[in-house]
Amino acid sequence: MKSVLITGANKGIGFETARQLLQQEFYVYLGCRDLQKGLEASKQLTLSGLDNFEVVQIDITQDESVRNAHTEISKKTDVLDVLINNAAIAGNLPQTALTAGIDEWKTVFDTNLYGVVRTTQIFLDMLRKSTEPCIVNVSSSIGSLTLHNEPTWPYYANANVFAVYSASKAALNMYSVTLAHELRDTLVKIRMVDPGYTKTDFNGHQGLGTVKDAAMRIVNALKDSSRPTGSFISEEYNPETGKCPW
Repeated sequence: MKSVLITGANKGIGFETARQLLQQEFYVYLGCRDLQKGLEASKQLTLSGLDNFEVVQIDITQDESVRNAHTEISKKTDVLDVLINNAAIAGNLPQTALTAGIDEWKTVFDTNLYGVVRTTQIFLDMLRKSTEPCIVNVSSSIGSLTLHNEPTWPYYANANVFAVYSASKAALNMYSVTLAHELRDTLVKIRMVDPGYTKTDFNGHQGLGTVKDAAMRIVNALKDSSRPTGSFISEEYNPETGKCPW
């Protein structure tokens, strides 16, 4: 049975991704910043007859918390097959390039970029022991430099109010590419996935897609071995190929 750690797994896309992977016989570590909220959310899985999981407290903005999560999981297994870096924040909106303060930039980047770097580096030793290790970084097409300069893009008119969030996802994409390059001679594969504009607490349920569809995109990207490491996949942008300029 393959194992997976999902950060930000107590609600929204992370929780639904956990559900779908449990249904496909993964052992899931539900990474949650608030342990109590994670335990409450996990009751829904239990009521659905799913039990191959456990809740792990992890605040990806804190070194000690991530190390403690690593220690807890290491008590159960030496191997982690999949890491899904899902936890992210939007920050205070609107956020424009001219008005967003430095503290806002630091706060968003601390979760959306530094948190991913921190978690990846600390758990890489367990991933290296897997026969098919994969890291999925949940990104967004809003981090595309090309689309931000394309007036025909559906979100072109409103994307400027996500200046900090967009930059954090663009930075995440670059980190993912360089990570894939550094690990190119290993078994570890890197995927960047755009779950699409999804109705969640994250955006006040203003999205267009469902968490079920968003999670399915993450699961599909994880299982699609045909894509090269370092791929960016956006089925919302291109349902047929998943290719997106970025």
